[in-house]
Parts: sequence; structure tokens; C-alpha cells
Amino acid sequence: MEHKKKVKSEDKPEDKKETKQRGLSKWTLIQWILIPLLLVAALGGGLVVGYVVLGKKEFSDVLQWSTWRHVYDLVFAP
Repeated sequence: MEHKKKVKSEDKPEDKKETKQRGLSKWTLIQWILIPLLLVAALGGGLVVGYVVLGKKEFSDVLQWSTWRHVYDLVFAP
């Protein structure tokens, strides 16, 4: 019985690991910039629709800080 040793081929660079440089791709920009902007726009649009359409109030009241302070006080009042 002959035992053959496995010989590593010189063609396979198993010990060498290639480092991959990660660049700034368009998908990274979409993930970190566009998605948060869309979330903020959706929040603002939801506030406007809820206050103007459902609450039947003036659109100019939506842009005033005192309106949202009053809503906050109503929701979180003790």
C-alpha cells in the first residue's frame, strides 16, 4: 500500500488574502442620505395631512411651533 502525500499546488494562493477596498458607491449614498430624507419628508407629510385634512385646521397653523407644543402638552399631560 502506498500512501500518497497531498501536495499543495503553487497555483492556489491560499495563504494570500486579497484586501478589497470599499469605495463610496451610489447605494451607500442612498442608504445614508436619501432614506433619512425620505423618512423626514414622510413624517412632515403625515403631520400636515393629519392636521389639515383630518383635523380640518388651517395649513398656516401647521408651520407654527406653538401648535405642536400644544399638541405635545395634550398628549403628555399628567
